[in-house]
Amino acid sequence: MKYAKLFLVTILVILLAAQCAPAAATPAPEATGSELPLFYGAYATPIEEPWDGVIHAALQKAAADGKIRYEFTDDIGYAGDMERVLREIAENQKPAAILGDAFGNEEAVRRVAVEYPEIAFAFGSGLGPAEPNMAVFDNWIHEPGYLSGMIAGGVTKSGVIGVVGGYPVPEVNRIVNAFIDGAKAVNPEAKVIVTFINSWFDPAAAKEAALAQVDAGADVLFAERFGVIDAAKEKGLLAFGNMSDQNSLAPETVITGPVWNMTPTIEYLIAQVNAGTFTGMDLKDFSMVSKGGAFLADFHGMDAKIPAEVLAKVKETEQQIKDGLFRVDIKEEPPVSD
Repeated sequence: MKYAKLFLVTILVILLAAQCAPAAATPAPEATGSELPLFYGAYATPIEEPWDGVIHAALQKAAADGKIRYEFTDDIGYAGDMERVLREIAENQKPAAILGDAFGNEEAVRRVAVEYPEIAFAFGSGLGPAEPNMAVFDNWIHEPGYLSGMIAGGVTKSGVIGVVGGYPVPEVNRIVNAFIDGAKAVNPEAKVIVTFINSWFDPAAAKEAALAQVDAGADVLFAERFGVIDAAKEKGLLAFGNMSDQNSLAPETVITGPVWNMTPTIEYLIAQVNAGTFTGMDLKDFSMVSKGGAFLADFHGMDAKIPAEVLAKVKETEQQIKDGLFRVDIKEEPPVSD
């Protein structure tokens, strides 16, 4: 009987201890893909067009790194569909952020942004930001554009350089003008022919314009628009890409070119959205050399075609830009052909 009582007391002590013990911490559930913020791309052109392609690539990278979910619609155009598409995205997908290009669709984008203040809108634009949720950005790649021009001035043998651009708007003009200034810095006697095709994406027209420049004596081409590299490849000439590293389009043709890196901008936007602190602002600085938003594309061995003294000067100037010791002028007036 004594042992039976002792056994019961022991059991009661164990039960009381278990009740008083702190509960084990429940592990926090791992974040799933559906809990990541949805960033949606709304592009006026096909994503093959380098401008929108750069935004697309940066968002793809963020998604691959597990920071966001990403969906997109491209080739929306300029005929009035942007406003409808944006409303459908906002209503049906309910994204945390919508990104794209507002050039040619400024009023449509801004009307929809006002209607959905809970969504972060960040669009390439030639206008200013608007509170509370319309941020703007642009490709500020005039600095590597200048460096590309220096190289063009150093490698041309005919002394004639061709440039094919989209529209003579400030966003394009500053890249082309910087390219021309760079070429003239190395080769003051160089002649630069500039042609605008009045389209953001018309590869056939861009190629035709480039071939006309070749007929006029150009032996180096700057492909501000998609399609020019095909002409250079066909004629066995050197070319400069634009927006992204385009060497893979023609490895024996594309020597380098100004690159726009949207990742610093996207990283900033993700942080703002996650913190609930997003606000309409100009994101310009994130697309500059100083923050890694612009740089000269890899040479992929094509630097062997650049005279040693020119390449040395380009590298010296590039470092001075990074150090804040050399300023590439921002000239947004329409460039003039020689």
